[in-house]
Amino acid sequence: MGLDPQAKSLLDQIHAMGGPQLHQMSVPEARQAIAALATMQAQPPAVGEVSDRTIPGPAGEIPVRVYVPQGTAPFPVLVYYHGGGWVIGNLDTHDATCRALANQAGCVVVSVDYRLAPEHKFPAAAEDAYAAAAWAAAHAATLRGDSSRVAIGGDSAGGNLAAAVALMARDRGGPPLVFQLLVYPVTDARRDTPSYVQNADGYFLTADMMQWFWNHYLARPSDGDDAYASPLRAADVSGLPPALVITAEFDPLRDEGEAYANRLREAGVSARTSRYDGMIHGFFGMGSMLDQAGVAMAEAGATLKLAFAARR
Repeated sequence: MGLDPQAKSLLDQIHAMGGPQLHQMSVPEARQAIAALATMQAQPPAVGEVSDRTIPGPAGEIPVRVYVPQGTAPFPVLVYYHGGGWVIGNLDTHDATCRALANQAGCVVVSVDYRLAPEHKFPAAAEDAYAAAAWAAAHAATLRGDSSRVAIGGDSAGGNLAAAVALMARDRGGPPLVFQLLVYPVTDARRDTPSYVQNADGYFLTADMMQWFWNHYLARPSDGDDAYASPLRAADVSGLPPALVITAEFDPLRDEGEAYANRLREAGVSARTSRYDGMIHGFFGMGSMLDQAGVAMAEAGATLKLAFAARR
């Protein structure tokens, strides 16, 4: 199908604003631009409780934001990693997303402000992401959570980190994870899929932006061969938690996300792909602007609920 009319209207608004694209900006300028885009969202949904704190990380304290839904504890726990190409994005840019997930899935959400590139190259973000998942599992009770029902999730670069954490948890003997929510995840540094050609420009995220992000994230191109940077290249993806992989039709990352879901299934992992036709990269967090974002959020919440219920 063609581009969704609401997505087209949003892209027209962004184009009308003019100015350089992200990959033509300095890193501070790009961070300011994505923060400004986040302010276009409507008032975020209310949750039972929100608190900011820091947790121990491999190179110092990691800021996290904890969302507790209304209801009766203990709640299942979702550790969530924001998108932004490992370079931009923060707790505030994904505040509305995490609130919606807490409400839809009825779970505590721990949003992780991992170290960003280029100040901190790979594997800094992945190691922070893993440390946060391990901490959440060990301290779930202090969050009114259930340590036996911990999932991970993220969008774009955050989806990449979630996939990496699932691999790390398997390889390092824990923490036990019950599910992975991968929203248009980055899974391969090669950037050679048909969707990279079909959606190279004009649909919010561009091929040039992804090159810019990867150049900042990796200390050297060969780091892209590492499974914790490119989960699709992992020699073995068996023994991982079940997954929902959400993709968008008009997204350079579409094919690599779906390819990763296929690899999981081939390895005996329960993995489902849900492609949103007419949608662009980033749509999942645009609930106040795109109707399909609400549909995808409801799907993510319902799928998480089922995964958590299966572990009761």
